Amino acid sequence: MDMDAEKMKLKLYNTMTQQKEDFVPITPGKVGLYVCGITAYDFSHIGHARAAVSFDVLYRYLKHLSYEVNFVRNFTDVDDKIIIRANESGENPLELSNRFCEEYLVDMGALQCLLPTHQPRVSDHMDHIITMILKIIEKDCGYVVEGDVFFSVDKSPNYGKLSGQLLEHTRAGERVAVDSRKRNPADFALWKAAKPDEPSWESPWGPGRPGWHIECSAMSAHYLSPRFDIHGGGADLKFPHHENEIAQTCAACEDGGVNYWLHNGHVTINNEKMAKSKKNFKTIREITESYHPLALRHFLMSAHYRSPLSFSASQLDSSSDALFYVYQTLQDLDDALLPYREAMAEDGGKAQRTAEAKDVINKLKSEFEAKMLDDLNTAHILTGAYQDALKFINASIGKLKKMQKKQRLSMLVSLVEIEKAAREVLDVLGLLTTLSYAEILKEMKQKTLTRAGLSEEDIEQKIEERIMARQKKEFEKSDQIRAELTVHGIALMDIGKETVWRPCFPSQANSSDGDKSTS
Repeated sequence: MDMDAEKMKLKLYNTMTQQKEDFVPITPGKVGLYVCGITAYDFSHIGHARAAVSFDVLYRYLKHLSYEVNFVRNFTDVDDKIIIRANESGENPLELSNRFCEEYLVDMGALQCLLPTHQPRVSDHMDHIITMILKIIEKDCGYVVEGDVFFSVDKSPNYGKLSGQLLEHTRAGERVAVDSRKRNPADFALWKAAKPDEPSWESPWGPGRPGWHIECSAMSAHYLSPRFDIHGGGADLKFPHHENEIAQTCAACEDGGVNYWLHNGHVTINNEKMAKSKKNFKTIREITESYHPLALRHFLMSAHYRSPLSFSASQLDSSSDALFYVYQTLQDLDDALLPYREAMAEDGGKAQRTAEAKDVINKLKSEFEAKMLDDLNTAHILTGAYQDALKFINASIGKLKKMQKKQRLSMLVSLVEIEKAAREVLDVLGLLTTLSYAEILKEMKQKTLTRAGLSEEDIEQKIEERIMARQKKEFEKSDQIRAELTVHGIALMDIGKETVWRPCFPSQANSSDGDKSTS
């Protein structure tokens, strides 16, 4: 029993200790989770999506393990970048940031990310921010210069522990000129004195606005407590943002701190980190115009959350193809079960699942839990035992009509329970929506047509041309039509006397598909 309990512990990689640790919450059964959100000045790119999906998986899995989770993800709606963009567009900075906060939520909904418990915005928490800065000054860890307030890193003995940055190597002036008013070049702003035509709030040091780092310290302390369980964010936030958060919170609150620091890896494109500053980014909205949002989510989970993830259309095609197969199998099962629903209801649950089905379900569940308990290892998701379950479904569907009644009822019960287990995995991974299988498949087919630059009418015309070619025994032409569509990610399938199409992985192969042999 103890061995089983040991195996069932969730292990998370803690950036602070650089090792996997058993997750033990501060309060049994409850988890405080804070994740750094976006700076809202533009549409979010898929690097932002990766962070959101990574921590949505954590949130979902903690809930799956029956934890009560208080999940806080902030919006930075007051920032230099927002002010610059607002000046360029002639907008009010807060109105611009509000607009992009709302656009972000649209993207999160499309990606099936659950809403956090709280989504605080900086502009709504000035009192909490100012109160924390006052505490930092009171503890002699901050100082005021001409309306600006700086944090004194020399007063933080463990500064650099999270990121591994040595204080003597830390220079705030790497990207901008060092402010000569600072006692140490690495000191950072807690409060910035107001400049003309910028948003500002009243404070004990005069009108101004907060520095970037203090907002997360103040809001996490307010919505969770100065010490909480898990803090997450992108790997690029380790330094200086999270390092500065630790220094501030610990300076203001004696019991402040975070037990587990989690960081997701970058999305790369052409071996470079995807970033707005590099102008090499793809927005979520841009990708979901031609790929189903679930395919993007699947892609974002296709590598371990801590690993870099290389973006390519080919990878998205693979994710789209894999998900279509999952949903098509579940739809085929739904269709196959339909004629037997009444008989199953009349049986009243007397029939038992088969031993083989029980084995399939146990393997599916145990493999999934083993991966997730091991630091949320979603790499190669929906493979292995999950694929075995789908193969079992497909193989069993064709046998139903040939079975005796008692044997058939046992198989029907088995298939229903396998579907339930398969759906549970999809749900925890955020790959299940409120739509029916048929509706999702229809949406995925439409995205395939968008990528191919074709319409349903175009496909129907190609099918008719192929039928005519086959009737005339022009098999080379028939094969060519099929091959041309396959290049666009469209597979023609002959089912009885009918030809239908389904999305497939785009291929460059010229046709040896064998229409001649199937004629």
